[in-house]
Amino acid sequence: MKIVIADDHAVVRSGFSMILNYQEDMEVVATAADGIEAFQMVAKHQPDVLLMDLSMPPGESGLFATGKISSEFPTTRILILTMYDDEEYLFHVLKNGAAGYILKNAPDEELLSAIRTVHQGGTYIHSKMATSLVREFIKKDQEAGESDPFNLLTKREIEILPLIAKGYGNKEIAEKLFISVKTVEVHKAKIMEKLHLKSRPELVEYALKKKLLDF
Repeated sequence: MKIVIADDHAVVRSGFSMILNYQEDMEVVATAADGIEAFQMVAKHQPDVLLMDLSMPPGESGLFATGKISSEFPTTRILILTMYDDEEYLFHVLKNGAAGYILKNAPDEELLSAIRTVHQGGTYIHSKMATSLVREFIKKDQEAGESDPFNLLTKREIEILPLIAKGYGNKEIAEKLFISVKTVEVHKAKIMEKLHLKSRPELVEYALKKKLLDF
């Protein structure tokens, strides 16, 4: 596989080049000192993998370059190399199109494994950072759930909603649930208000989406 290395330290570029070129399945075709040069080298060599430092002062940062390169050259897999053991960096680089994230103090064997993983189409994240990523996804899922109007419904309203969708009248629902017609009317009004629905067809469509109907 063809690899480009982008890092603002010449000694780092040389060290990684030696390690990678020693592998039978890897060849470093170019190196770069900042994000702009990394973009140029990727455009010129069309590498399989770009190994890029996240922070490259005073030149363009790896984070900014990742977004541009992943957009312009989607076949080049970007593996971020950084000193920052920070989940915020992890989320940013993945959102910007990186295929992996590895710490600079990782063993050589881990670096080689990470490069091969992203080259084969996978995503490489250090186990410690993977845990943070899972936590973030769970958090976002919970936040999404909290913003779902369905979660505002009471147990009784959840019982009544599918009955309304199936076409039962207020009296029929009242008899099924052993409550008064007036109570059904109140619950129905609250359901429509909480779910921001204006008509029975909208309510039926909502019930179908939520898989509340068994027919």
